[in-house]
Amino acid sequence: MYDMKPLQLIQILLIEDNPGDIRLTKEVLKEGKITNQLNVVTDGEEALFFLKKEGKHKEAITPDLILLDLNLPKKDGRQVLAEIKSDPKLMLIPVIVLTTSDAELDVLNMYAHHANCYITKPVDFDQFIKVIQSIENFWLTIVKLPYR
Repeated sequence: MYDMKPLQLIQILLIEDNPGDIRLTKEVLKEGKITNQLNVVTDGEEALFFLKKEGKHKEAITPDLILLDLNLPKKDGRQVLAEIKSDPKLMLIPVIVLTTSDAELDVLNMYAHHANCYITKPVDFDQFIKVIQSIENFWLTIVKLPYR
């Protein structure tokens, strides 16, 4: 007999302040092959409360994967990434930087702070969908994510 494990619900945290990008990401992931729960926070400060299970996020589930925008209110994505990767409880969570910035300094800085991936958001609607689908195909299908 085969040992059949139930499909695990993949927990994704989207840290993004652009309502259009949030809506589109939700739609693409909802249509995807992998069962996932997408939690969304819209600023860097709230992201850290969520990840550290503080304030209204005491019951938050630790994400398996983080999609992080750089240009956020309150605390920008650069600060958020630095805090995530310096926290022993959070540092193993893969962080995909998904941002409009294609500045070489941002790319270098994010990898220096241990981002797992850096993707520049396409402006084109269809290309944006393809990017989110590629993230799903690679990070949620091919890659083995660390245990929570």
